[in-house]
Amino acid sequence: MLTDFANSNDSAWRANADRPLTGYERIWGSVATPRSLRTRGAVEDVSAMAARGRLTVAACRSGSSRTGCRPVIWRRRTRRRCAALPGGTATATASDGGAVDVSAACGVLAGWDRTTDSTSRGALLFDRFWRRLTASTPAKDLWLVPFSAADPVRTPRTLNQAAPGIGRALADAVAELKAAGIALDAPLGEHQFVVRGGRRLPVGGGTEALGVWNKTEAPWNAAAGGYPEVTHGSSHIQAVGWDGGRGPVARTLLTYSQSSNPLSPYYADQTRMYSEERWVTARFCERDILTSPKLKVVLVRERR
Repeated sequence: MLTDFANSNDSAWRANADRPLTGYERIWGSVATPRSLRTRGAVEDVSAMAARGRLTVAACRSGSSRTGCRPVIWRRRTRRRCAALPGGTATATASDGGAVDVSAACGVLAGWDRTTDSTSRGALLFDRFWRRLTASTPAKDLWLVPFSAADPVRTPRTLNQAAPGIGRALADAVAELKAAGIALDAPLGEHQFVVRGGRRLPVGGGTEALGVWNKTEAPWNAAAGGYPEVTHGSSHIQAVGWDGGRGPVARTLLTYSQSSNPLSPYYADQTRMYSEERWVTARFCERDILTSPKLKVVLVRERR
């Protein structure tokens, strides 16, 4: 049975959480070191999908934008931390030292659906908050349970609600978005996008630090609307399986499309599909090939 298999660009040490790979030269990757939150979230998500039944292509496709189980804990604990802030305010000591009202942010985070789809409300706020928090707070102060090489998928864990950086990071994130004219509950895709052919295409996904499978990285530019140009992350995506049939079932996507020529019809075609969360159907079996609406047959004959 397929369970717990994912490494998300980490080393092969814990690609399978139950069967660690050791004894290799260091050049092949580190051993007994913390895994990225993306790897940890993916391992837990794959395990949960397998536990619910057959691990299908459709299940893998639908799970790519979720943030794993960890952010729901962060969200819950952050909400509790919000409620504990005196008067619903936090001091933005990293900027001007003034008090920032974060009461609305607490409600937005509580209502976030824990996905990073382009329509998700609260994902952008959490993203800006979490980046600030992890950048300013050492791991030893952020987590109550430290990393353990014996349990790398589940450690470190348990957010330290007493960490002083939480209130400051939330206040700074709120102040940052308000200064940029961005609503705290704005859909992610309104402020994370690419422009192709003069058209703005919303892009889902998130940074590796959030534990998102669908890795999306872009430089922050508040003046240009947030994350205005995705620079790297998911590129060629595929979900392949048999799903009980006689042949393979495959869905693929090239997020940046097949051509870098703006005049080409393939310049933005799959980027638009990516924005709309659509996939390309790969056709392996003869019947599937012959029934393709885009099939073009060219007969080549030898001249004699």
